[in-house]
Amino acid sequence: MSDLRARAEEWLGQDPDPRTRAELQAILDADDGAALADRFGARLEFGTAGLRGELGAGPNRMNRVTVMRAAAGLAARLPAGGRVIIGFDARHGSRRFADDTAAVLSGAGLRPEVFADPVPTPVLAHFTRAFDDIVAGVMVTASHNPPRDNGYKVYWADGAQIVPPTDAEISAAIDAVGRVDGLPLGEGWPVHEGADLYLDAVSSLRLGGDRDVSIVYTPLHGVGRDVLLTAFERAGFPAPTVVPEQAEPDPDFPTVDFPNPEEPGALDLALGLAEARGADLVIANDPDADRCAVAVPSPSGWRSLTGDEVGGLLAEHVLRHTTGGDRLVATTIVSSSLLRSIAAAHRVRFAETLTGFKWIMKAAGAQSIFGGRGGSSPHSEPGGFGGRGGSSPSSSPVRLVFGYEEALGYSVGDDRGVLVNDKDGIGAALAVAALAADAKRDGRTLLDLLDAQARRYGLHATSQLSIRVSDLSLITAAMARLRAEPPRELGGRRVESFDDLARPTGDLPPTDGLRFRLAGGSRVVVRPSGTEPKLKCYLEVVLPVDGDVAAVRARAAADLESLRADVSAALG
Repeated sequence: MSDLRARAEEWLGQDPDPRTRAELQAILDADDGAALADRFGARLEFGTAGLRGELGAGPNRMNRVTVMRAAAGLAARLPAGGRVIIGFDARHGSRRFADDTAAVLSGAGLRPEVFADPVPTPVLAHFTRAFDDIVAGVMVTASHNPPRDNGYKVYWADGAQIVPPTDAEISAAIDAVGRVDGLPLGEGWPVHEGADLYLDAVSSLRLGGDRDVSIVYTPLHGVGRDVLLTAFERAGFPAPTVVPEQAEPDPDFPTVDFPNPEEPGALDLALGLAEARGADLVIANDPDADRCAVAVPSPSGWRSLTGDEVGGLLAEHVLRHTTGGDRLVATTIVSSSLLRSIAAAHRVRFAETLTGFKWIMKAAGAQSIFGGRGGSSPHSEPGGFGGRGGSSPSSSPVRLVFGYEEALGYSVGDDRGVLVNDKDGIGAALAVAALAADAKRDGRTLLDLLDAQARRYGLHATSQLSIRVSDLSLITAAMARLRAEPPRELGGRRVESFDDLARPTGDLPPTDGLRFRLAGGSRVVVRPSGTEPKLKCYLEVVLPVDGDVAAVRARAAADLESLRADVSAALG
């Protein structure tokens, strides 16, 4: 307890924020050992997703001291005089954290530039790679986390999020930072106005000319609305109808329990408005607009499409509107195997990577196309490419034209390649609108397109089992049990192979995950979440379709439930 108090008192002496100083002083005055242990018994780890955590005092919280230390560690890893672009969302503390980052970077001899107003994450990611003198980007956001959280993402000069070993190098540099009240701070950095650079790129996506589609849109109280509406206008689409209760940025997210479009109930207001207006589509972004959710009307009511369903549809749409054998499509080991079949049918390259969009972008060397930085810079990162069925970017040139992950993340391109080296919920929304308009012209819907894919490639049905815990040791124990005694059968299907991804045999970097390949092409992947206290299980069933697609879908749903029950039992 005395050690915790000493750490807290040292923190109190350097904290520039009167709110967190008052919070910490109250804890010290109350001699609250549990609160001290929660804040000072651990610290937020800086990894490939940067920092993310609850706001508050101490090293295990997001606050001005944590952010300033992160900025100082980043500065130590960057070349002197380099330009750094900084963006922020509308969450509590985001603007202040962006300014603190700029002050520290400026004091360290770098050239920071801060967006004047909150921006979507893809705007920042696109801008980062657009100029040769930009060496890194910082986005202050907690994406779709609860209102109490904030976060800190770092992008490299290629506009993609950092991967090892850069994350470890920055983390080590953060550990070497002393008191933040001793850091030299600059002032008077340039302010960047608007998102025109990104808008010029995204609104020029060449994915077909049909525009007749009626859309209801929600930004879920985030920062996507104005940029998305402008992008739709520039691309020639009718203006989507915005859900009025969720239109304005609000860091408290008052109409949803959890500001994630995947969560039950998050789209209820949008679905109700779409039903009343007879819309063709519902499109939702998460609060920083890097994810895109889609819902469509069906005979039994509105239906939300899975990330894998949207990923498969967008992949074929992009490939129909692009040419060349050097095209590459990429996804992760936890996404549907459908993309591999689509790539083979279209005779393009396919890559499978670790979970996380940063790895998808490395599959093609994160090549820049708009404002084009070709090749590597002196401070570039290693590739981290993993691609069974694909080709290494070092062996021959490739153009990544589409990448996606099942968690509603997509990066859409055309013959120029992808325009954002990260998830882009606004570009994906435009592509979905173009795809729906194209189908509508032919008297079809997105559901008709899904049925057509099932007939061509077999039905690839996916689902998840997520287990949230308060004690992370439970996840460690469950993973150890599965490694020690992997099941021989799951969901009535024989386990044909078992891969411990911590010791991969292919060219994937090691990760804490387990993969079970089942008879008939089905699959289960189990891994701890990288951003939440969850154990996540990704389930896939593959069935041939030689008759009624609806009947096969019903059978697949039953098979997934059986698989879910067996996986749950195996986890204990």
